[in-house]
Amino acid sequence: MMAGSNFVDYVKVFCRSGNGGSGSVHFHRDRLNPRGGPDGGDGGGGGHVILTGNKQLWTLLHLKYRKHVFAKKGNNGAGALKTGADGKDAVVEVPLGTVAKKADSEEILFEITEHQQSKILAAGGQGGLGNANFKSATNRTPRYAQPGEPGTEGWYILELKILADVGLVGFPNAGKSTLLSVVSAAKPKIADYPFTTLVPNLGIVSYRDDKSFVMADIPGIIEGAHEGKGLGMRFLRHIERNSLLLFMVPADSNNIHEEYKILVSELNEYNPELLDKKRIMAITKSDMLDEELTQEIKQDLPDIPCVFISSIEQTGLVKLKDVIWRELNE
Repeated sequence: MMAGSNFVDYVKVFCRSGNGGSGSVHFHRDRLNPRGGPDGGDGGGGGHVILTGNKQLWTLLHLKYRKHVFAKKGNNGAGALKTGADGKDAVVEVPLGTVAKKADSEEILFEITEHQQSKILAAGGQGGLGNANFKSATNRTPRYAQPGEPGTEGWYILELKILADVGLVGFPNAGKSTLLSVVSAAKPKIADYPFTTLVPNLGIVSYRDDKSFVMADIPGIIEGAHEGKGLGMRFLRHIERNSLLLFMVPADSNNIHEEYKILVSELNEYNPELLDKKRIMAITKSDMLDEELTQEIKQDLPDIPCVFISSIEQTGLVKLKDVIWRELNE
């Protein structure tokens, strides 16, 4: 099995909430009161299917093989005005950044973005009213009660969009994984071939005075990613959540400006709103450049903050962090 295949960012699950319990038809009877009035209690509510955020989860792997999620039904009401117990909820923990959709229409229902935030995915049915509720001046002995409402059921899609401050954008082999491994404790798989990064890697980057920010290495974009070529389409959605995009182009690229334009164009084709995010650029592998080449490249850089870095030599990294922090907090 491929390393990293434990990262699951899309699952389809069938959920069923609980039916509500039925109201009770019951009349009070005892030795002193052989013909008492109606005292049937209400049915309990059916259990909900609930999603709850857990900041310690990074993937939907735990749901990959759990295709069905069922909540319990509510108990029926009873005499002496006893309300039935509510059905037990089915609580599903998900990573922050999980989007819930209806499978048939792809309608987005909600997103879970905070730890312990809970939202109802499938609501349980309400319990029915017991006959005590239907007593009136004209009907002192109602012999009927409400049935409980049915729960809801259906297929739902859960899709994870990684929550990170900085998203790394670049072609395969732009040095994204190497940068992440050098500036954080993340241990991405690194090799010299395209599509090394098959899953988004997250790293927490320490900054001055115990500050930090989260950086996500999004797998390489290739031209045509927005059409679903390569791995592009599946991973572009993770960029939607980043507040800052760090474009990475290697110093030995044939045309740095052109490569940047292609990356921007890919993002624009996928979702034009991505271009509203702040952008900075790192020219990677700059240990290959002498002063003269560096000056030459500087003449033709895009009009965004640019930093020359070398992850191997660990040069320019402090300046890059400074620029990232400034842009994140302006």
